[in-house]
Amino acid sequence: MEQLQKVFHGFLDHQFGENEKGEFVINNLKLERIIRKKEKFNDAETVSKLEELKLTDLVQVIKKPDGDKIKSAINLGLLNEKDLDGCISIHSSQAIYVKPVKTK
Repeated sequence: MEQLQKVFHGFLDHQFGENEKGEFVINNLKLERIIRKKEKFNDAETVSKLEELKLTDLVQVIKKPDGDKIKSAINLGLLNEKDLDGCISIHSSQAIYVKPVKTK
C-alpha cells in the first residue's frame, strides 16, 4: 500500500506539482489527492515577538495544576488529599498485548 501511495504521489507531483491537489481517473476509479495544511505558531518566538510589540493581550495565560508539586505538598503534609475531593478524575483505558510464549 505504501509503495502504491508513493507511485501515486510521484505521478501527481509530476502532473500537478508538489503539494498541489489533483486527480485522475482510471477505468471507473477516481484517485484524488487533497492537501491539508496545518499552521502552528512557534510558542517561544511568537510570545517573545508579541511582548516586544506590546500585544500581550494576544498571549494566552494558562493556569493548570502542577501534579508533581501537589503530590509533594501532600507527602509533606502541607495539603490534605481530602481538600481536593472532587478535583481529581481518573481515566482508564484498555490495552491488549500479544507476546510470544517462551518455552523452557
